[in-house]
This record gives sequence, structure tokens and C-alpha cells, in this order.
Amino acid sequence: AVVSTQSGHYGRGVTDDWDRRCITTILRVYYNHEVVDDNKYKFSPSGVYYAPPSGTYDSYVAFIKNLPSTQLPEVFGMHDNVDISRELQGTKLLFEDLLVTQAQTGGGGTGGSSTEQKLNEIGSDILTKIPASFDIEDAVEKYPVKYEESMNTVLVQEMERFNRLCDVIRSSLFNLQKAIKGLVVMSDSLEKVASSLLVGKVPELWSASSYPSLKPLGSYVNDLVARLKFLSNWFEHDKPNCFWISAFYFNQAFLTGVKQNYARKYTIPIDKLDLDFEMLPCDDIDTAPEDGAYIKGLYVEGARWDDKKMSLAESFPKALYDTMPVIWLKPNIKVDISTEGKYVSPVYKTSARQGQLSTTGHSTNFVLAINVPTIKPQKHWVLRGTCLLCSLDD
Repeated sequence: AVVSTQSGHYGRGVTDDWDRRCITTILRVYYNHEVVDDNKYKFSPSGVYYAPPSGTYDSYVAFIKNLPSTQLPEVFGMHDNVDISRELQGTKLLFEDLLVTQAQTGGGGTGGSSTEQKLNEIGSDILTKIPASFDIEDAVEKYPVKYEESMNTVLVQEMERFNRLCDVIRSSLFNLQKAIKGLVVMSDSLEKVASSLLVGKVPELWSASSYPSLKPLGSYVNDLVARLKFLSNWFEHDKPNCFWISAFYFNQAFLTGVKQNYARKYTIPIDKLDLDFEMLPCDDIDTAPEDGAYIKGLYVEGARWDDKKMSLAESFPKALYDTMPVIWLKPNIKVDISTEGKYVSPVYKTSARQGQLSTTGHSTNFVLAINVPTIKPQKHWVLRGTCLLCSLDD
């Protein structure tokens, strides 16, 4: 019944594997033998939601009227914190619309000059924070293509990607300052950049050349500078012992490099390999592993990480996110990787949890699936909507 309902009713509209897993898990709460066999079967932990006993039409109507007028998160299997997330999202959308309205309603008098001055200050501040572009020729010379070290190629390619992004940011800001002075024409694209800067949003012109991010302008710039510093330290001091996974523009290239190094070292076809994972009881580490790679910088949403039990646990009230420990990426033969006692968690670049397929065949938001230890069954965390994130929205 679950399969027929999922495939027949939802199959045409749901193509994503993670969405299918979610639908299947939800349906199994209602499509099971216990609903028929157990008169006290509850659809939620509180017992408020359950199948009414056999009765008359009037008894069913009375039962429905006694249900809560506002659905609690538990009826969907979610934590109470989702109410906070919903309210925050609604507030964010409201203020974004108000800011756009404010930016489009200009006044007379000295308002124009003050706006131009503010744009100049914002542009100058961003330009002073962003360092010079990476010297790709020096990077290729210091980190040449090596059969046994794929990370050299990963570093150079990341530098090239961030150089293109920074060139777009610098060019738009320089041209905007010139347009304010009347030296060049204020084009439509520059007007959109100016409007976004005034309300603290990342301009669409930048987003088109950027990695996915939901951060406001100030946080975005600080995050970009931190990523550039990570690559700069890698270039100057050799590859890090523990990689900041969120710093990569194209995370999948790094993950492929990890498997490629292992495959070439042990002469194993890379298509027979996949990544296994081990959570370490620390937030950082000073030594590199013999095989694979250590990563840090992930967050968990819909749960928290219990350092004592080394397992996923229920979120604390009002704590929407929690940091994950250092994770050891361990390449291994696919058939030897076990998911028993683990929650197969999707990892996304942003909390939007949606993206588009790029020309490389990879999603612009989904990164990979990580097997996270858990004491509770996997279905519990599926209903909780638990996932790992590379970056937060603030």
C-alpha cells in the first residue's frame, strides 16, 4: 500500500530520492498493521492524534471537532523548534519586502547625495576587505599536477573559481563608484547592485557567479574573506590537516580528490569506492590521517550531536542548530560500508535544501550523504527533517 500510494499518487511529482524517502517514511506511520490491530495506536507521542474507535457519523464529527485547531509539529513528526524556524522565516520575508519598498521610495533634498555617499562607503569597505586575486601561475608551479596528489588540482581549481567571483565583485563595485561620479553610465545591472547594497542583500550579479549562500551582505563578505584566507593558508603552508569543508566553492571536487588519492594509492577502480565516515571526539585536529581526510565546519539541523554518547540526540529547546565534530572521510569498497545503526543524512550547502543540476551533473546545493551514528531508528530523524549544513543563514 505504501509503495502504490507513493508511486501512484506522488510518483509523477516527486523525483528526488530524499523526498521519496521522506514520503515513504511519513506514509508508514499511517499505513501499517498496528493501526488496525491496536485500538490504542497513536500517530504522535502525545497521544492527541489517533484513529477513532468504530462509531457513528456523529461520533466521528465530535472527534474531529475536539482535535487541536492549530496543528502541533509533533503530528508531522517534527520537533517543537520548527515553530520557531517558521516564525523566523516569516519575519525575515516580511522585513525583506519592507526593505525593498524603502529602497525604492526616494525623497528629494539631500537624500540623493547621502545615498551616494552611503554606496561609496559600502563599496570601499568591501573592496578593502577582499584581498588581491590568487596568482594561478605561482599556484601551478608550487602545486603541480601529480598522479599521487589530487589535492593540488583541487586547490588550483578552487583558486580559479574564487578569482572569477572576486573579479565580478570588484568590477561591479568599481563601475558603481564611477557611475556615481558620472564617469560611466548607470546601467540596469549597476542599479540592481546599488539597490541590493542599500538593503544589505547580496546582489544578483554576484550570486550568479557565487557559491550558494543565504547570508546577508555583511555576513556574506565576511564568509567570503574567511574562505579566501583558508585557500591562502593552504597555498602558503601546504594542505591542512583538517579541511574546512564549507570553504570550498565546489565541494564535490574535494570529495572526488579524496577518493582518487586512495584509489591510486591502492590501485582500486574509483567507481568501486565510496566514503565511509567516523565521528571524532574533537572540534579540530593537528594531524592528518594516513588515508582519507578530516573535515570540519558542518552544522546539524533538526537534531544535535551528543559528545558523550557519540550519537545524534534530540535538539535542545530553542536551539535550531548544533555544530558537528571533526569527521573522518574514509574511502572504502562500497560493499564493505555498513549503514546499520546510522542515519543517512543529506548534506546541503545552505538551509534551502534545494538546488538545480549543474552542467557537471551535480546539484548546486546537495553535497553528499553522511552516515551519522544514532541510537534512535533512522525514520525518527527522517520525520524530524534532520540534515547537515555547510553554512547557516546568518
